[in-house]
Amino acid sequence: MARRLSQSPTEWATKAKILERDGLRKVDPLMGGRPWPAVQAYFLRRYGLSTVEPMAPDGVENLDAF
Repeated sequence: MARRLSQSPTEWATKAKILERDGLRKVDPLMGGRPWPAVQAYFLRRYGLSTVEPMAPDGVENLDAF
């Protein structure tokens, strides 16, 4: 991840903690990393290159409603 963002691993680890406060996806505990598409989407939004905003889940689906 660090190389894709032109950072050393040490620089990226420090900067990622700061960027997480601004919405960068945290490390997935099961996989031990961040999904690249989520990181890419974060930076596209950060620099105004995307108008798509993340949506919060709207609740539990009621499959018996029909």
